[in-house]
Amino acid sequence: MLQCETLWTGADLVTLKDGKYHLIRQGAIAVAGERIVWVGEERDAGHCLPQRVEQLNGGIITPGLVDCHTHLVFGGDRSGEFEMRLNGASYAEIAASGGGIISTVNATRQASEAELLAAARERLRCLRQEGVTTLEIKSGYGLESDSELRMLRVIRQLAQLEPVDIQATFLAAHAVPPEYQNNADGWIDYICQTLLPAAHQQGLVDAVDGFCEHLAFSPEQITRVFNTARELNLPVKLHAEQLSSLGGSSLAARYQAISADHLEYATEDDVIAMAQSGTVAVLLPGAYYMLRETQMPPVELFRKHGVPMALASDLNPGTSPVLSLRLMLNMACTLFRMTPEEALAGVTLWGAKALGRESECGSLEAGKLANFVHWPVKQPAELAYWLGGQLPCQVVYRGESV
Repeated sequence: MLQCETLWTGADLVTLKDGKYHLIRQGAIAVAGERIVWVGEERDAGHCLPQRVEQLNGGIITPGLVDCHTHLVFGGDRSGEFEMRLNGASYAEIAASGGGIISTVNATRQASEAELLAAARERLRCLRQEGVTTLEIKSGYGLESDSELRMLRVIRQLAQLEPVDIQATFLAAHAVPPEYQNNADGWIDYICQTLLPAAHQQGLVDAVDGFCEHLAFSPEQITRVFNTARELNLPVKLHAEQLSSLGGSSLAARYQAISADHLEYATEDDVIAMAQSGTVAVLLPGAYYMLRETQMPPVELFRKHGVPMALASDLNPGTSPVLSLRLMLNMACTLFRMTPEEALAGVTLWGAKALGRESECGSLEAGKLANFVHWPVKQPAELAYWLGGQLPCQVVYRGESV
């Protein structure tokens, strides 16, 4: 007999094993401690000896959602720029008036640790209320030592204060700070020689990211950051091919990056390299939508070559002020022509793989953390179908309702 603390019954299970629905009608989940110990049909649960039974009234259970690409910690907002753009202002005009990423850098630098934490918690709660149990948060809006470390400390505090698993990603190679405006190589030197080692020594870094783009950093500069990450035994990921084709995703693949993100301009050679290295493609429909892009990521090529496609909110103040990961399911289907099954896998198993956490979460399987969500819907496609509002759901994190 299988001893367990809780047996969850009365709902259909969408296990997402191998990235497919793998629907179990009238399923049951046995939980011991923080982990799932058995998954199957309720009629086969006679060998389970639970301390309590949680009987649900229909609906479906999915794995806890995984938001594998966010910039959730920042100061201020850029709603004024949004309005300026819609009134006809160009990117250059907005930047000249003090807008753009530097406006967020200034607001983040001016914010105290307590202010950053309070604002971030409110945004995080929006994601949690819609079923997110695992997410990644990047630095990259401080662009100087004190502010970058402050952001990373806030990320660690969030993980202690909220019932959610959080990965902290170091993204100082996000933009050239004002102090290095004509010396991008000098900023990369500082990152590699001083800032990244210091953040790592303080236990604040789980992975390293960069922005490889003509308005940010070249492949050669990113290579230096990745070499430093390798020396520190830290996994890497990369913002790549969002606005142009620079071969960033192929570069990421050469370093066995866990993910390459955006990818609107990725070529078939890039996709093949990612397939060979096991690099996950993270697609970000919120930014695509907000920027009114027309170049779609090569979804058919990812399918052809077997590259897993994750989805994420890309929550940030400038190009993707997204507070609903579930909305990204619909956008991925309508804008990128993904199927509802692909989209749901993108915010569960493949999102977990994009964080290197697929052995811990992302599917309903014995041995994984008991992170799952009960939804009041009949079919999993409804999660991508309904627009707006908030589907009332019950979120279970590490075996307990939260």
